[in-house]
Amino acid sequence: MKEYKKVNYRKIHCYKTVSKKDWHDWHWHIRNVIRDIPSLKKVVPIDKAEENRLEKCLCKLRMGITPYYASLIDPQYKRCVIRMQAIPSINELYNAPDDYEDPLQEDVDSPVPGLTHRYPDRVLLLASHICSMYCRHCTRRRLVGDRDKHLPEKQINTCINYIRQHKEVRDVLISGGDPLTLEDNYLEDIIKKIRDIEHVEIIRIGTRMPVVLPFRITASLTRMLKKYQPIYINTHFNHPKEITFESKEACERLADSGIPVANQTVLLRDVNDCPPIIKKLMHELLMIRVRPYYIYQCDLSKGISHFRTSITKGLEIIENLQGHTSGMAVPTFVVDAPGGGGKIPLMPNHMISQSDRRFALRNYEGVITTYTQPENVFSNCGHCHICDDRNYKPSGGIAKLLSGEKLNLEPKGLERRKRLRRKKR
Repeated sequence: MKEYKKVNYRKIHCYKTVSKKDWHDWHWHIRNVIRDIPSLKKVVPIDKAEENRLEKCLCKLRMGITPYYASLIDPQYKRCVIRMQAIPSINELYNAPDDYEDPLQEDVDSPVPGLTHRYPDRVLLLASHICSMYCRHCTRRRLVGDRDKHLPEKQINTCINYIRQHKEVRDVLISGGDPLTLEDNYLEDIIKKIRDIEHVEIIRIGTRMPVVLPFRITASLTRMLKKYQPIYINTHFNHPKEITFESKEACERLADSGIPVANQTVLLRDVNDCPPIIKKLMHELLMIRVRPYYIYQCDLSKGISHFRTSITKGLEIIENLQGHTSGMAVPTFVVDAPGGGGKIPLMPNHMISQSDRRFALRNYEGVITTYTQPENVFSNCGHCHICDDRNYKPSGGIAKLLSGEKLNLEPKGLERRKRLRRKKR
């Protein structure tokens, strides 16, 4: 079993006098988040040229780095992967032609402020605009770091009433910002109200606290969360360097409380766009009992084009995982489609060709084999009560075509339909 060293925060001069009690208190870290250049210079060497670039950045952007995460930065290496995720870059002032303020159209798919309802059976509740750290690749930079506030209680209640009125919603993801910036009692009030809704089956929390401020995962927090099972945590490790004794302890505390933890990695140029790095990360996540869940293609948010890789790079990484390691260590590579199309999974193509009876397939070694389909390929399903339950029937899209409930799908604004309407008038 790999041994993880505790973070040596006292190697940083300005933290030498910080007591062990304060260092392990998440409130102390929130109070001491690094927000300006003088504070940053106490932790990381900054030369004059970089200071000038930072000043330009901070005129338009905000910085926020927890002392814990700052202590992971290699002070001698400007290409340090922790530094690149934490300290603003002059590249963030450039908006590429394909950048968008809200590339995933979360605001467009928001029936009430603070809530996005895109998929049929689940919603996203943005409970806070505050994060303990402002990640430089954040897809919600239009909200996070712009307004330092949690969602007002009245607005939270409006969102919860929407969930209560829409019985198709069975899964609620609480995110932000970071919902774990909320105090336990306030967070519990939100979770309890959602759990009291009969048709809500699953509650998930999206947080980066195990990575950037693992001391937030306290015994009192896990005891509270445990009361509202089934509850799941999605976190966000991007590099093996982020896995420390402290982050391991935080994730294991959740797992020991019966709360499954999954990880969503964002593919970032010069940070983790390398098959061996991702493989090491996936292995180490499993060692701390965190399930590799997604690798995201970096979104088209304004100011983060310098982090984007090609989609081909993501496929290459998956190709280097499949067959070369356990299936548990192979996440799903997804593009969160611009325009609100949702997550689209992409995988390397393992099908070489096909006939009406046989599929020619390749494996990870390049071995080509065939799979012969049965002569009778038609299912005789549809006789039990589950098939008649509307909760499990397809609600739209391609699934409706495959079930035979629809014959075709037409794009909005089809020209021949417009002509037909004009003719009828």
